[in-house]
Amino acid sequence: MSNLLESNKGVKFDIEGESISLTFSTVKNYLTRGNETITDKEAVMFMNLCKYQKLNPFLNEAYLVKFKGSSAQIITSKEAYMKKAERNPNFDGFQAGLIVDRDGTEIEIEGSFIRKGDTLLGGWAKVYRKDRKIPSVARVDLQEYDKKQSTWKEMKKTMIRKVAIVQALREAFPVDLGALYTEEEAEAIRQTNIPKEEIKENANKKTLKIEKQDEKTEEKEEIEQPEITVEEPENDQIKLMKDEIFGNEGPGW
Repeated sequence: MSNLLESNKGVKFDIEGESISLTFSTVKNYLTRGNETITDKEAVMFMNLCKYQKLNPFLNEAYLVKFKGSSAQIITSKEAYMKKAERNPNFDGFQAGLIVDRDGTEIEIEGSFIRKGDTLLGGWAKVYRKDRKIPSVARVDLQEYDKKQSTWKEMKKTMIRKVAIVQALREAFPVDLGALYTEEEAEAIRQTNIPKEEIKENANKKTLKIEKQDEKTEEKEEIEQPEITVEEPENDQIKLMKDEIFGNEGPGW
């Protein structure tokens, strides 16, 4: 990685006979989304991941996302998951569908079509391998991923089924897909962290206000305190000393 940074060069690799060339400029200007500029180190990590995972970012199989205050996230498309699974000789197909509440009963249905009156709860998927007797199963909760964005509002059933497929594929092929995440998964994590950041900012603001109130209170106490506890005892002490030295009649001048 350090050699790549020092030379400021990109990487070149082949995917199924097609040559892919990635440079710092290309990654930063064309393959990154969000409102924050990525670092050279993040660009290097992305280029190396594409190279070793055989991902073609120009086909939208992978890209970077970075927002202010957070590190960059490498996003992988569902199509890239399917391609990598199909390249594995042990891949033996999959099943996927939705989890719905139908007349008070929770059921699993295949595909992404539900009846009128069904309540969508989540998605499920099963991925089969030739070298395993039991499939890898994923069941995902709709509320965990539905963040009310436009795509989810229009295609909830398709999106939650997609999340379930991706998770089942990752469990079935951890060596090939273990370090890869889709946009829906990354967005769910990012949205979960936003309230924590807002609480932290508000807490800091409140602390500053409390400190200012304490300063005013302390100043007020320092001004009023001498009038009560310092000046009056001093006058009594002086009078007592005069009585002891000159008597009750005074110094006689």
